[in-house]
Amino acid sequence: MRRRPRRRWWVRPVNRLKNEQGFYNNLIQEICQTDHEEFFSLFRMWPEQFRLLVHLVEPHLVKRSIRTPLPTVLRVALTLMFLAQGDSATSKHFEFRIGKSTVHKPIVLKSPSKENWKKISERYQERWQFPNCLGAIDGRHMKIQCPPCTGTEYYNYKGFFSIVLMAICDADHKFTWIDIGQYGSISDGGVWSNTEFAVDLEDGEVDLPDPTPLPHTIRPFPYVFVGDAAFPLTSYMMRPYPKKRLTDEQRVFNYRLSRARLTIENSFGILCARWQILHKPLRMKVENAENLFKALVCLHNFVMSGEKAMPVNERRYCGPELVDTIAEDGSITAGQWREHQSQHFINIGRVGANFAGAVARGMREYLKEYFNSDVGAEQAPWQFEYAFRGYVLNPPA
Repeated sequence: MRRRPRRRWWVRPVNRLKNEQGFYNNLIQEICQTDHEEFFSLFRMWPEQFRLLVHLVEPHLVKRSIRTPLPTVLRVALTLMFLAQGDSATSKHFEFRIGKSTVHKPIVLKSPSKENWKKISERYQERWQFPNCLGAIDGRHMKIQCPPCTGTEYYNYKGFFSIVLMAICDADHKFTWIDIGQYGSISDGGVWSNTEFAVDLEDGEVDLPDPTPLPHTIRPFPYVFVGDAAFPLTSYMMRPYPKKRLTDEQRVFNYRLSRARLTIENSFGILCARWQILHKPLRMKVENAENLFKALVCLHNFVMSGEKAMPVNERRYCGPELVDTIAEDGSITAGQWREHQSQHFINIGRVGANFAGAVARGMREYLKEYFNSDVGAEQAPWQFEYAFRGYVLNPPA
């Protein structure tokens, strides 16, 4: 009769090892009950938000297996720590005593409806004094390890391998659209035009609100996004005037547009400051990097929404000191996120053509005249002081 092999003394059942020595059943359970500040530092959200997140994702994480599946709460805790602390999947495998393949979970972002776009525009007018604005757009290069057998596809003009994250945000620093994964090597003008959203906007297939008159005017004006000089000037995208030989009125327009663009700079700043996985090159498959960005964007919006009901001075994820703030007199105080900027999460260069059609140029001229009129200037009475700092002030008559 064959003898049954004797279990060696150093081999322990996996479940027992996980329960006795894993992070979740020890440190995390303890701080969840006793130290909410430490819990936030680990997961970038409060215990109440963590429990809500587990409830929301649990139906999507059900696994059918012969083995007893890992609890959803443990899997969510592991993923959040991986993103928040910037550790590797291998370190989480050892800390939680679970398999490496459990780490990555894709999440998607829904598109706003026509009514949502209109609410975003109203909020931009209220907070940033830019009417008919649907959001601010910008992009970032994220350093990655060179994917195998890709040559120079991901090697950008800045001298490193990267994938591109393009995003639009609302007036409260939440993301409304993202495009992830384009090659870092794509030439100037190609990144934005290669996105499905840009193609749909050009073809008129995005469900945007109908043109609406600017405040205290009667002429309908289209809704637009705002970007920096890297983006094209179109009927749906406003960018600043070139800096050379600016007129006084053009300086005012550029100032008003740059104020509205602070939202996307702050949004990227919050994302990078709170999720330290962005503080180093991503060493993973490109498709996993894309899923990681989707997860970060969704988590960012989730926590921002959760803190919305809290008093401003009690918010931790996006406290008043973290983002750029604008006082009633128009002065801007730089946010602390600028101290956490990552050398691996870098602004992209020019992404659109310089040529602009007559309709787009006319729209920018119309907005310029509006901002310099009595009605437009009344919304931001400090605009001349800040737009003309360093220049001779010649406000319009």
